[in-house]
Amino acid sequence: MALSAQQELERQYVMETYGRLPVQFVRGAGIQLFDVDGNQYLDFIAGIGSVSVGHCHPKVSEAIREQSEKLVQVSNFYYVEGRGELAEELSGLLNYGFDAAPDGVAQREVWKTFFANSGTEALECAIKLARRYGAQTLDGAGTIVCAKSSFHGRSFGALSATGQPSKQDVFAPLLPGFIHVELNDSAALQAALDVETEAGKVVAVLLEPIQGEGGVWPCSPEYLQAARALTAERGMLLMLDEVQTGFCRTGEVFAFQGYGVIPDVVCMAKGMASGMPIGAVAACGVAATSLQPGDHGSTFGGNPLALAAARATIQVLREMDAAKRAAYVGAYLQERLAELPGIVQLRGQGLMLAAQLEQPLAREVVMAALARGQKSGFGLVLNATSSDTLRFLPPLCCSTEDVATMMIGFGAVIQTL
Repeated sequence: MALSAQQELERQYVMETYGRLPVQFVRGAGIQLFDVDGNQYLDFIAGIGSVSVGHCHPKVSEAIREQSEKLVQVSNFYYVEGRGELAEELSGLLNYGFDAAPDGVAQREVWKTFFANSGTEALECAIKLARRYGAQTLDGAGTIVCAKSSFHGRSFGALSATGQPSKQDVFAPLLPGFIHVELNDSAALQAALDVETEAGKVVAVLLEPIQGEGGVWPCSPEYLQAARALTAERGMLLMLDEVQTGFCRTGEVFAFQGYGVIPDVVCMAKGMASGMPIGAVAACGVAATSLQPGDHGSTFGGNPLALAAARATIQVLREMDAAKRAAYVGAYLQERLAELPGIVQLRGQGLMLAAQLEQPLAREVVMAALARGQKSGFGLVLNATSSDTLRFLPPLCCSTEDVATMMIGFGAVIQTL
């Protein structure tokens, strides 16, 4: 179907909650995408970071195909093959990444996981877990401290935790019990922990190690370490939103592993199954047993098809040594971006980077890079988080050669604009 016909169908029958870009993709392979007219693109946003090992990786596709012919869904009323195995593997990854536990050292923590379908659902579960923990151990404490400019999702709980009024105001009143403080201001964070709202005293701090949707703003090591120390001494939870940073994107299997902290709760999704819908919340210590039967659930969460895709994705990430690859290729991408005029700041880690432009032309850059596909048959898929900020989240199979190729087109667009 032609792009114009698809646009008309969606105009009539699909809710207009997205300002879609004028392209219809029909096929993908690795870092490449192809539109309905056969034009080729290098994908440097990867489904907002979700297509971690590349489009249609053969091992992931084969795992999905095989599982789809055996069993797709039976609900969480029953045991299914793969759920316990994936949860066990996540526990190991949260402790040591892809490295084995040192000889003679017992596993650092046992992490227990709840499987959902998305990052937003993972955050909703974490919020409920924190409130349940507060009811059980902190005299009903239920207030959660979050960061300004954060993004945690668009359902009411996750949106209330989000620190962006532009996304919240039209849906007010939001849920009570959330306080927002400046990122990387340890004094402000400490002061907030003594505040009490109508939801009670503070029970948890919720942070993204690197704010994604807010423009790729990392927590400083000192700040995240202070958040861990302050919550630990008060018996509060440190909950990290690793939905975008997780699964090797930042040069570590999970971003917190580069900060020298161990959180109580970790939310994950996106790159976990390389494009298949899945989310998860993992918790250790007392937090791992806070939710009881009947407290939370999901019809489709942890279904056999998503589990198979996630297990295959983790296997591929391990085989490609994805964390080290992301660190190496990401450093090269930063080096090449720094050569261009009009870029005043580079932020991020690994293959989660932002380029802040001197002029508010980020969306024009995105459109011009995409239009190269229709004009020359070879375009670029980029992303703008604001008028002056471009975000780079390529698949983790991205190579230095892919970066060099991308820079030819990207550099031309930057020079022109």
